Amino acid sequence: MILAAGRGERMRPLTDHTPKPLLSVGGKPLIFWHLERLAAAGFREVVINHAHLGAQIEAALGDGAQWGVSIRYSPEPEGALETAGGIANALPLLGDVPFLVVNGDIFCDWNPVRFDLPPNTLAHLVMVPNPGHHPDGDFVLNGSKVGDGDTATGDQKLTFSGIGLYRPQLFSKIVRGTPAKLAPLLRGAMKTGQVLGERHDGRWIDVGTPQRLADLDALLRASL
Repeated sequence: MILAAGRGERMRPLTDHTPKPLLSVGGKPLIFWHLERLAAAGFREVVINHAHLGAQIEAALGDGAQWGVSIRYSPEPEGALETAGGIANALPLLGDVPFLVVNGDIFCDWNPVRFDLPPNTLAHLVMVPNPGHHPDGDFVLNGSKVGDGDTATGDQKLTFSGIGLYRPQLFSKIVRGTPAKLAPLLRGAMKTGQVLGERHDGRWIDVGTPQRLADLDALLRASL
C-alpha cells in the first residue's frame, strides 16, 4: 500500500492544484519512483489511498499496467483519515496476510524485499538515522526489537522511515471510515514486544517541504 491521501499543507502552494504524490522529482512524479521500485522487487498488487485531488492520482496511474502491477484505490473523504485510519479503511483490499506500507511523500533506496512476519509479531519497521529536521527521533531499536524509548535521548532514538510491514490485526479495532493515528497502535504493540525493526543507512528523504522537494530533484537529476 502506498499512502497518498495527505493534503500536503507544508507543500503549499504546490499542492493547491496538484496532489503531493504527483509532484515531479528527477523528471517524473514522486509516486512513479515508488511504483518502479515495488515492481522491480516483485510486488504485483498495489493499493493506493487518496483524498485531496484524488481523481488526478487515478488518472495519472490508471490500473498500473505500465509498471506491470495491478493498482486498486481506496478513496477517503476530504481531510483524509490519518495513517492508521487510512490503512484500516483499505483492509478489504489488502487481504488477511501481512502487507507492506510505504509513505507516498518519502524517497528511499531501501530494497522493498518480500518477507514474512514471525508469529506473534504485528509490525516490522524500517528505521533511519535522525535527519536535521527531526533530531529527536521516534523509537529505539534494540537488536531486532523496536521500543518506545520514553526515557531515551534523541541520540539513542532513530526515525521511523514511513515504511513498515504490518499484520491486518494491528488495525482490527479501528472502525472503518474513522480517523486514527498509527503511532499509538505501534506503541501499544511495542509494550508487548510485537514490533520488530531494522536500521537503513542508505538514502532517505522526507519530501515534506518545497525546499526538500527541490533538493531531491537536483540530486536525482545529477545522478541521471
